[in-house]
Amino acid sequence: MTINETLARYSDWSFESAFAIYVLATVLLIARYASMRAREVQERELVRAGSAPVAPTGQQPGRVASTPGKTWSEKFGGMGYSLLIVGVVLHIASMVLRGLATDRFPLGNMYEFVTMACAAAVVAGIVAMRRNTDLFVFLLVPVLVLMFLAATVLYSDAAPVVPALQSFWLPIHVTIISVGSGIFLVSGVASLLFLYRIRFPQGEEGTGPFSKLAQRLPDALTLDRLAYKTTIVAFPLFGAGIILGAIWAEAAWGRFWGWDPKETVSFITWVIYAAYLHARATSGWRDTKAAWINVAGFVAMLFNLFIINMVVSGLHSYAGLN
Repeated sequence: MTINETLARYSDWSFESAFAIYVLATVLLIARYASMRAREVQERELVRAGSAPVAPTGQQPGRVASTPGKTWSEKFGGMGYSLLIVGVVLHIASMVLRGLATDRFPLGNMYEFVTMACAAAVVAGIVAMRRNTDLFVFLLVPVLVLMFLAATVLYSDAAPVVPALQSFWLPIHVTIISVGSGIFLVSGVASLLFLYRIRFPQGEEGTGPFSKLAQRLPDALTLDRLAYKTTIVAFPLFGAGIILGAIWAEAAWGRFWGWDPKETVSFITWVIYAAYLHARATSGWRDTKAAWINVAGFVAMLFNLFIINMVVSGLHSYAGLN
């Protein structure tokens, strides 16, 4: 199989461009988050104190007030969100170009898997956080970390996959797992923010930067619902990926399940998320206990991705690291 070096190079450039745009979008969204949330907090404090808004001076009676221009926070938010969309397009384009360059589905090594999972996380965030766009800041940070690792430690040149992965099950099984993992990233971030938010329920436990940051977050109920809604989407996807992987294993190795390290930790991760959903519906476990279980599931997924693939030897050792 010949590799189209030109398309492979374009794929790398698209990935690098997407990373740079995500960084710039993060900076703009941080500026929007800081300025807008600070203004909202100030307005809430004025309302609590019973202060009425001050009418503009110099306005003549009977005249319609002119519509004020956009604030800097709105401008930052608009530019950041626009860049985010451009970054997603380039991100997806990098995967498409990698697939065209290698004439296969672009999920044959850890670089490609992490690229797909990060793209799924950003798309899921755009859908799930459309009413709380400020939270994009907290999602983009882990996405940027993972993309940096993918471009450095995990990077692999465009090449054919090993014979064991040359199967029609590759795009089915690995795509479902990577998309589910990306959505779990959104859920994990939401649970971490929920745990942080309830540490300062009204932002009144101190005046330090941690208290102020908690005060600027959405309320804990919104964060908890975000974590739950994304988990109930990712959970069946991840479970279906495990089942399809077992079917592929039977076709490739003659058995559905062999307690390979990758299989075992994937199953443990799925059980942890099942425990989270059960705890979320159980009285007395819905708040911090359920959130911690959700965080534990995300940690188990990261352990499965990095430690099992890079350290532990098994039948699923297809990291493709140089």
